[in-house]
Amino acid sequence: MELEKLDAGTPAPPVHRPHSRQPKAAAGEGCLVVAVRLPVRVVVFLVVLPVRLVWDACAAAARWLDRAVFRPLGRALLWAGRAVFVWPLVGLWRHVLVPLGGVLARLGNLVVVVPAGWLYRHVLVPVGRALVWLYARVLTPFGHGVMWGVRGIVAVLAAIGLGVFAVLARLTRYLVVVPCVWLYTWVLAPVGHAVAWCAKGLVRLVGMLVTGIGTGLYWITRILFVLPLLAVWRWVLVPVGRVLAVVAREIWDALGHAWRVTGYVSLAVGRFLMTLFRWAVVEPVRWVYTRVLAPVGHVMRDVVLRPAAAAAGAAGRAVRQSLASARLTLRQARADIRRVLVGEQRPARDENRREPIAGDTRTLGSSTTALTKD
Repeated sequence: MELEKLDAGTPAPPVHRPHSRQPKAAAGEGCLVVAVRLPVRVVVFLVVLPVRLVWDACAAAARWLDRAVFRPLGRALLWAGRAVFVWPLVGLWRHVLVPLGGVLARLGNLVVVVPAGWLYRHVLVPVGRALVWLYARVLTPFGHGVMWGVRGIVAVLAAIGLGVFAVLARLTRYLVVVPCVWLYTWVLAPVGHAVAWCAKGLVRLVGMLVTGIGTGLYWITRILFVLPLLAVWRWVLVPVGRVLAVVAREIWDALGHAWRVTGYVSLAVGRFLMTLFRWAVVEPVRWVYTRVLAPVGHVMRDVVLRPAAAAAGAAGRAVRQSLASARLTLRQARADIRRVLVGEQRPARDENRREPIAGDTRTLGSSTTALTKD
């Protein structure tokens, strides 16, 4: 439908394919790039291929170790850590520390909180009220009186100090300030202007000398050092750097290309080895187990093991029955011999039994009950 909507004279827009590596145009590449690319890629491929094979083998071994060793070992260590540390600590917290904390809290309440509350209510509160009354009724009036006396003394001292300050100020003005102003205006200022004019002239002279010397050193440095270094940079280092940049870029691209290609080669080698292992080891073992061992095992189970187990069970039952009948015969013989030698013995009557012996009837007037017997 989109092709039908395009006009006949309008070219189709280019299709943008992300993550696709298009080869560089040959017209934009120099002879050096074309000459360096193929040998570099061949050498890098031969160098990277063993590294990629070893890397993929190590990665597969690490995944197998993680799945078959480290995860079960981690679960076992986690269970052991719980059994050794967590569960004993939880039991210690629940059954020792929490009850002990409750006992200590009650003991602290009885030993500290209750006496402290009594001390606060019956000692500290009355003492505080007495101190407040002392402050309000005694210390405050005394402090006001002291402050009134201090204010009077300060006022007197301030008046005396103001008079002395005024006298000292006048003396200082006429004895110090006025002579200093005259000396500055008629002596120091002219001398300072003359010294400043001489210093400016000297600074200008030194500046002209420094400028001339600096200009000469600048041109000498430029001619002897800067221009040769600039020529070396422009005509030697920049071309060599461009060549090295092209070689480094090609080596980097060759490394990426070789790493991707060796990945496919490593995958193919791994699949070949797995297929070879399967057809060389797994399939023969499975065939032997399926075609030979399983039928032989079934025959052994049905022909030998089950009849042997049934015969062993029957023999065991017969032996147990024989032993039981022998034990019964031996017990009867012992009873007959005891009866012949000792005679028939009646079972001893238990005098401490609360219930009457069979044949005796419990009545209200009899003394066989627990409440009426002597």
